[in-house]
Amino acid sequence: MTIHNFSDDLSILNKFISEIRDATIQKDMMRFRRNIERIGEILSYELSKTLNYNKKDVTTPLGTKTMNLPTNEIVLCSILRAGLPLHHGILNYLDGTESAFISAYRKHIDATNFEIKVEYFASPTLENKTLILADPMLATGQSLVATYEAILKNGTPKETHIVAVIGAQEGVDFIQDHFPENTHLWISTIDDTLNDKGYIVPGLGDAGDLCFGPKL
Repeated sequence: MTIHNFSDDLSILNKFISEIRDATIQKDMMRFRRNIERIGEILSYELSKTLNYNKKDVTTPLGTKTMNLPTNEIVLCSILRAGLPLHHGILNYLDGTESAFISAYRKHIDATNFEIKVEYFASPTLENKTLILADPMLATGQSLVATYEAILKNGTPKETHIVAVIGAQEGVDFIQDHFPENTHLWISTIDDTLNDKGYIVPGLGDAGDLCFGPKL
């Protein structure tokens, strides 16, 4: 796996990450969602540098210009519900992309143990396409692996990209062992640890609740 970690880069990305972490600013759900979306836009721009391009003549009102344009057939799969703002951000830049959605969540057995349940999946074929998996929080990595295994029934992608906002090193290590070697991880920042409930520390809290309000 190739890891593109932007933790140490000096860019406006740092401002958006600081705001979604800030316990006061993140209370504004609309701003939180928009910041996740903007992070998705930035990571999509970086990801776009690895796509395939062909030259194409573009006719303007005054002449013709040869441009390099992307040729990948892309399917973007987001994990509900926290992945929705990230999904929108990626589509803002990769707007010719097909969409897929999957429900993968933790079902807690007790206070510290859980299993990953996948209950809903809708997708076009993935066969020989470029797959982008979008999940803002890469904590243990188990939901991403369960998602990937579930969606392979719709075909084998040519290449896989994972787009995440914040991860824990343990989760990064886990997916590195379970995804194909040609997978790319695009992530804004990686924190050191998980707590005993499997949440990223310092992280930012529950991204789904911060986007859309607490679950029942």
